[in-house]
Amino acid sequence: MSTAPQPVIARAADAERLAHAQRSVMTLLADSSATGGALSVTRSTFPDGGDGAPSHFHTAASESLFVIAGRLQVLTGDEVVVLEAGDFVSIPPGLPHAFGAAKGSDADVLAVFTPAADRFDYYRLLERVVAGEADPAEIPASGQQYDNHYVASDAWVRARA
Repeated sequence: MSTAPQPVIARAADAERLAHAQRSVMTLLADSSATGGALSVTRSTFPDGGDGAPSHFHTAASESLFVIAGRLQVLTGDEVVVLEAGDFVSIPPGLPHAFGAAKGSDADVLAVFTPAADRFDYYRLLERVVAGEADPAEIPASGQQYDNHYVASDAWVRARA
């Protein structure tokens, strides 16, 4: 007898929250292990002009961002755009991208990776590094495990200056 698929329900009141530098908060909603590898979902809030993620790419997953509120500055390849509340972008595997709240605005963003590897431990690692509890060298060393590969971007550096 097979088991019917079950929904994944993430209640805001019960979700794990990670507080990063600059008052950013990430809410962990559903990881790959809970969705059968289909997706990984987080919600992040970034303060006015606050950084989200530096320039990076994923080899297997598309990363999609939906702006719930505020304005989000996003690098896609060599282009920098500002997304407003209600806007959406899907970034295919291999395309360098970065994001953060636009200057003069907070940003509330839903991020979805598909297909996904488990990523929540990566976000927990970032929190430990910010808190001084882990070596920053662990971040690039974990690139293969979490499919997160950092790359330099002059366009992003200029846009965030």
